[in-house]
Amino acid sequence: MKGIILAGGKATRLHPVTKSVCKQMLPVYDKPMIYYPLSALLLAGIKEILIISTPQDTPRFRHLLGTGSQLGVSFSYAAQKEPKGIAESFLIGEKFIGKDSVCLVLGDNIFYGDNLLGLLQDAAGIDSGAVVFGYYVKNPQRYGVIAFDRRHKVVSIDEKPAKPKSNYAVCGIYFYDNEVLKIVKKIRPSPRGELEITDVNNAYLKKGKLNVKLLSRGYAWLDAGTPDTLIDASIFIKTVEDRQGLKIGCIEEVAYKMGLIKKDNLKKIASGMVSGYGAYLSKVCADE
Repeated sequence: MKGIILAGGKATRLHPVTKSVCKQMLPVYDKPMIYYPLSALLLAGIKEILIISTPQDTPRFRHLLGTGSQLGVSFSYAAQKEPKGIAESFLIGEKFIGKDSVCLVLGDNIFYGDNLLGLLQDAAGIDSGAVVFGYYVKNPQRYGVIAFDRRHKVVSIDEKPAKPKSNYAVCGIYFYDNEVLKIVKKIRPSPRGELEITDVNNAYLKKGKLNVKLLSRGYAWLDAGTPDTLIDASIFIKTVEDRQGLKIGCIEEVAYKMGLIKKDNLKKIASGMVSGYGAYLSKVCADE
């Protein structure tokens, strides 16, 4: 399975900050926002990752993340000239995906939970169809909302409905087989001119190939797309990290724990940072 991080868009809800700085490069507590969705892909066992951003920001991500060799993975880069919907990622990344299955994660999404690794690796192991996650939220109008029948079977997913049929929103990480390339080419732009990821999910649902997994209260799903949610995410990360002394979304630590790099590689990365982040990586080496 290959991975795609969509880190583009205009981020108008964060203006004026994002007039000059890409949203996914903003700090969420002590690390760039993109580290969190990237760590999710690494936990899923995905080693080939395409990062899609705007033409002006793609070189900045290349400067930040490089080739991926320092993490034992491979990064590719592509530009989305205009924000024409989440599902356009598959058209932009068609050659990158090739004949493989693919996981798409949004660049402003953060996931946390005790068995997150198991959930992500199970989803990444799909042979066919699609896997998405549902999460209970108090403001479902902002998301793709899952509708259930009386037997709690998923019957539809509605994009930003005025009157949501449930409080379960679809999280911003999606696992698909290679058929997603054919599906995206058949869907039409929505009234707002975008290729909606909800239309992709509903296409799989109609085929009986959509597996929706509901996340329990033991998990946290955050999106940092507004000033309030951005600071909320930072406070959440800081609170957990201060309490446990363990970092969330530390891509170098994840790469090391997943066996993608060796201790010597981690030591080298840590030695190049004089920040508390670097000190933490040194501690990870020492604890081992």
